[in-house]
Amino acid sequence: MTTLKVHTIDTAPEGSKSQLKESAKSFGRIPNLHGVLAGAPGTLEAYKKLGDLFLESSLTAEEQTVVWQTINVENECHYCVPAHTAIAGMMKIDPALTEALRNSEPMPTPKLQALQDATLSLVRNRGHLTDSELNAFYNAGYGERQLLDIILGIAQKTISNYTNHIANTPVDKAFAKFEWKKEVVAV
Repeated sequence: MTTLKVHTIDTAPEGSKSQLKESAKSFGRIPNLHGVLAGAPGTLEAYKKLGDLFLESSLTAEEQTVVWQTINVENECHYCVPAHTAIAGMMKIDPALTEALRNSEPMPTPKLQALQDATLSLVRNRGHLTDSELNAFYNAGYGERQLLDIILGIAQKTISNYTNHIANTPVDKAFAKFEWKKEVVAV
């Protein structure tokens, strides 16, 4: 059941109208998530700004994809996993990496595995890393800036993942072919 409205430019609060116009210009349409977030202009603005800042972070496009999709899959976001599958394609990310992320499979390199492990631990443990987890991250070639960049990604994804859970945001047609549901493993 959808509990939050997917706004259009006409129905959005005044403070969101210009932001939705920017979204339509950037994407050729208004993504449903942006339409939902438009219900609170500051939340839409924060989400978009955090996304821009994350894209400008010290992480490569491949590493950004690992962080985003690791969080999306861990949080079981029905909307963001397909959306970031499409985004990964636009970013020219190897489809094998995208599929590994969608299916919670091991990463193709030890460095990306360390990035995924640190991201997962931060999400699962509410920002806590053990000394051994932190050392593994640093030993893989990452530093303090990349650790803080993961936290930036978590902030952005928390807004979208939680909103999509509450709103049951309809997946945009552009992302529908990448539909995703968490695989249930029999015990």
